[in-house]
Amino acid sequence: MIRINLLGQTRPKAGRRPVDTGAALPLVFIGIGAAVGLVVLLYFYHSLQTQLNDENSKIKTLTAQKTELQVIKQQVEAFEKQKQVLQQRVGVIEQLQRDRTGGQELLDMVANTVSRTENLWLSSMTRKGNTIAFEGASASINSVANFITALKRSGYFQKVEIKESKQDEKNTGIQTFTFQISAEISPPQAVPATQAKSASAPAQPAAASAPAKKG
Repeated sequence: MIRINLLGQTRPKAGRRPVDTGAALPLVFIGIGAAVGLVVLLYFYHSLQTQLNDENSKIKTLTAQKTELQVIKQQVEAFEKQKQVLQQRVGVIEQLQRDRTGGQELLDMVANTVSRTENLWLSSMTRKGNTIAFEGASASINSVANFITALKRSGYFQKVEIKESKQDEKNTGIQTFTFQISAEISPPQAVPATQAKSASAPAQPAAASAPAKKG
């Protein structure tokens, strides 16, 4: 449709309406703040995630070390048990060695001492560990005392004690005394040679109250 201007005046051009920027500013600030906050959150999230990964890595490492230490602990406990068993075996072997060392010499010394002590004979000799129990009879108390003295001087015993000594009432034909003596064996290395020789020397018996009798 064609329009004709009959007035002959120029028609004013329509101008643009001014934009109200006052209402848009808060939205801009809100958008900027949201963007900054998002960036800050992303930074903290990344930092926390990195720390979490580091802690998880440390936990894995410590768990692996704990497992290794438990294995080592079990091995140490097994070694300790083996050590105890070996020590017990070594102790038994050493004890047997101590019991065996000097055994024949000890028997020879006792037999020689008995044969050289007048009016005395042994009926039994029992060994339990480092202790020997003697049982026998004699024609007098002095013979028992001489036998104890000879055992002490031999150096093969640490302690010699008389447990019992009494007159044998069953034997009415001759006066005899029964006795029980205990003695602790000294270590073999503690027996001096001079004392071992003195044990083989004849003991000086006291006067017997009954006819002499050798065992």
